[in-house]
Parts: sequence; C-alpha cells; structure tokens
Amino acid sequence: MENVRGRVFKYPDNVDTDVIIPARYLNTPDAKELAVHCMEDIDRNFVSQVCAGDVMVGGWNFGCGSSREHAPLAIKTCGIGVVIAKSFARIFYRNAINIGLPILESEEAAEKIQPGDIVYVDFQTGLITDETLGCSWQAEPFPEFIQNIIDKGGLMASLKE
Repeated sequence: MENVRGRVFKYPDNVDTDVIIPARYLNTPDAKELAVHCMEDIDRNFVSQVCAGDVMVGGWNFGCGSSREHAPLAIKTCGIGVVIAKSFARIFYRNAINIGLPILESEEAAEKIQPGDIVYVDFQTGLITDETLGCSWQAEPFPEFIQNIIDKGGLMASLKE
C-alpha cells in the first residue's frame, strides 16, 4: 500500500452516507458520476478542489446511515487517499475495505488536524503526521491481509487474484 500525503478536507460528527453521496444520484452504477456529486450537500467546493491523494478527516460515527457501498466508492473515486476519523460506522468501515479505500481511526488526530493542513500517512506503521502542525499520532495499522485487500483495489479484486 502506497503512503499518502495530501491536503485535508475536514467534516463534523455523524456525516452519513446521504451526505457523502446524496440518494438522488444513486441511480447510476458509474463511480465517476458518483464522484462528481461527492459531499456536495455539505461542501459544494469539495469536488472542484480535491486532488488525488488528499485526506478526508471526520468526527465520530463517520459514514453512518445506509449500508450502500456508493459512499466509500464516491470518496475513493474522487481521489481521496485516506479517510481518518474518530470512529466509523461499522458498515461503512467494512464497505471501505471491500472497495479498497484506506481508513484509519484516531480520535486525537481527527480532533487536532485542521482543514487545509498537509497530512502524511504511513500505512505500514499507522503513523499519521500533520506536517503543517508538526505533530504525529499513532493509529492501528491494518493487518497484512486487509492491506492486501486494499492494495488489490478491494475484496473482489483480491479474491480474483
């Protein structure tokens, strides 16, 4: 898994899947079309400003709501390299792994990191470094088998191999 360095987009507690990708766009299976509408109801500028490798930071219970995989798929497809949150809704956590989106839980990092900061994530060690603040926090790195799933692009791709 390649490490990530990017600019932070930060969101509050309880960002649900309808905020990540509004239900009115769920009639398309096209990941690129979903990505065009990612976060638009909470952050109209997100899609026009996000770059490959950027970092999304959330509060408690990120990804709550429905069990659809569209939400992590939209986040991944628009270029986010990792989502860091205080906690994730369990179904979002599993769906993120299933589609190959790296996510890390760190209450302290999610609290301290600010929008626009540059953050570096070492996936092998779980170390999150805010280069803007000059601070680091330790998250639990993924076990090797989950890193393999993410490296392959998701569960189905890893099973095909």
